[in-house]
Amino acid sequence: MGLQNFEYIFQQKIDTEIKIEPKDWMPDAYRKTLIRQISQHAHSEIVGMLPEGNWITRAPSLKRKAILLAKVQDEAGHGLYLYSACETLGIIREETINDLNSGKAKYSSIFNYPTLTWADMGTIGWLVDGAAILNQVMLCRASYGPYARAMVRICKEESFHQRQGFDILLTLSKGTDAQKAMCQDAINRWWWPSLMMFGPKDSESTNTDQSMKWKIKRKTNDELRQQFVDMCAEQVKVLNMVLPDDNLKWNEQTQHYDFGEINWVEFWNVVKGNGPCNKERLEARRKAHDDGVWVREAAAAYTEKKLNKQEAA
Repeated sequence: MGLQNFEYIFQQKIDTEIKIEPKDWMPDAYRKTLIRQISQHAHSEIVGMLPEGNWITRAPSLKRKAILLAKVQDEAGHGLYLYSACETLGIIREETINDLNSGKAKYSSIFNYPTLTWADMGTIGWLVDGAAILNQVMLCRASYGPYARAMVRICKEESFHQRQGFDILLTLSKGTDAQKAMCQDAINRWWWPSLMMFGPKDSESTNTDQSMKWKIKRKTNDELRQQFVDMCAEQVKVLNMVLPDDNLKWNEQTQHYDFGEINWVEFWNVVKGNGPCNKERLEARRKAHDDGVWVREAAAAYTEKKLNKQEAA
């Protein structure tokens, strides 16, 4: 049987919604695309643990610590599911991780942005995980069987992560003026990077058309981004906060929200590792987290307050 016949049978399976399994014939380009996408997805889950793990001991209550710890554990599990799915394509896990460490493989660059306050943990859950869910729900129907099956469980757990994040912001939005300001500040800093998570606009995306034909993707970047904006524009009203976009407005004709232009120069700089998240914002992260100074200062202030109270008694 010639190569063209194999390609015809392969595409017919995809067109009729029959999953491609590891031992099935597949084009080299399909295999390479999946290895790139699944490994980068796995790397993003693992790297995504780092900013959140950094806040476990600093969460404001035992309940919040336990919830955040459970979330970080989930992310580790997601990485393992995805590395396992990637291995079914004939690449060993160590090779994918070596590609990450060498810089050959990428991960979602949003995890390089600094997490300066507790509100960032809520905003990551609401916006970053919310964007991830929209990207990932369609992957439950991806044409490659092991990837699709892994995503079913991952999406169930990610929905918990999004609710956890929104609950943090909702609590802050009902708190003191300082807590409300913290909530709004975090939303301001994470909104535009979250929109960038959907990738370049369709006219500049080099992989979308082929991924759609192979049914690895089911919706384009711009379609998913619009869906995300429509969702968040309504949810933010519950928080009594605003999204940092003066152009955000409901369009009766399209039945969607219009929104402002993304800074695509920043987007491509971020993708190449030269963006503000890799420079000024990483410096802000280092400063905020430097040796846990603020933790010691808070402990000292608490001790002083306690001693003053004892002396007054």
